[in-house]
Amino acid sequence: MHKITFFPLCKEGARPANAETFRIDLNDGSRKILGDFACTHNSDDNYELRCDLPQLLRDDLKAANRDYYDVVMFTHLDDDHVCGAGEFFYFERYTNRQSADRIKINELWVPAAAICETNLDGDAELIRAEARYRLKQKKGIRVFSAPTSLTTWCEQSDLDINELRSLGLVIDAGKLVPGFDLYGDGAEFFVHSPFAYYTGDGQTIVRNRDAIVMQVTFQVSGELTRFLITADVAYDVLDDIVMMTQYHNNEERLTWDIIDLPHHCSYTGIGPEKGESKTEPSDGVKWLHKAGSKRGILVSSSCCIPLVDTVQPPHIQAARYYEDVAQDIGQGSSYDEGVFVVTMEHPTKGAPKPMVIEITSGGAALVKQSIATVGAAAVAVSAPRVG
Repeated sequence: MHKITFFPLCKEGARPANAETFRIDLNDGSRKILGDFACTHNSDDNYELRCDLPQLLRDDLKAANRDYYDVVMFTHLDDDHVCGAGEFFYFERYTNRQSADRIKINELWVPAAAICETNLDGDAELIRAEARYRLKQKKGIRVFSAPTSLTTWCEQSDLDINELRSLGLVIDAGKLVPGFDLYGDGAEFFVHSPFAYYTGDGQTIVRNRDAIVMQVTFQVSGELTRFLITADVAYDVLDDIVMMTQYHNNEERLTWDIIDLPHHCSYTGIGPEKGESKTEPSDGVKWLHKAGSKRGILVSSSCCIPLVDTVQPPHIQAARYYEDVAQDIGQGSSYDEGVFVVTMEHPTKGAPKPMVIEITSGGAALVKQSIATVGAAAVAVSAPRVG
């Protein structure tokens, strides 16, 4: 069995208000992959509902008798995806960040923008320095896409971009990530984005456009379940991904049983206009959401959905659209309808808990959470395998 865990990390009015971290446990935890890291918990707040992410992660690692992750992936370097990383992880680049209590990273995954971007500070700057150090050492790193800006940086650093590609350290969109086998590890990772041309000459880097988008395919007893990670990308990036995937007749790489919705349920991940009542999707996004399986699970890593129009996400107009997507993938059958779930509303708004999705030969199942405990026993909704 595999598991995906999403953590409740958001609070309206906080900085950052929305944030995201998820963990993938392969084969009952034999390999662990962490997607982004945002420590937002305030222990001095008596009304704090956000989880203590560092403590939960440490407890899980301790139970597994390990002090490391096989992979830590930063989809991009916005603060709501990296805050607190500098105090939690072991940095090979910095001797003053190598104490025994820090969590080690066997393999660091970043987009090319994380290497090339300038004018960074805080946790983002530390991650960039670590990524650059590992790339120069030619180990413990995967960089996604090879724009001109990365080639230029490599030349200035006495590195050969073609050698890095041959070593599997630089990976282009449309490729599988080395090191994972569908039948050995029970999972493979297919890269959709960033495209090389997004980062251009490196003069202007838009993190949400240069973020990692990938499809994870899980295998259990020959049955496949697919998880689509979309980071904070906008609808036009998704349109481009759909267009390129269709051009290469590779549509199966966009099918999904679980989708991590873009940008904390912002309308920008759906279409160009928020809309009065409901956001209308672009053609590519509409196609993408129709590629979801029956009983698919749509996850919004965000604050609770507001009841009125707001400037910042989550947007009620986007949530209404996603609720329709969940219903429509049932193709008229209420039994086969999907589910739209929000991290800060699961299992309730007053007592959010980490959201666990189990993946077995029967597909993906959102586990019911007890309000009193994080543990769970029953299945709330499942996505049967179509492949």
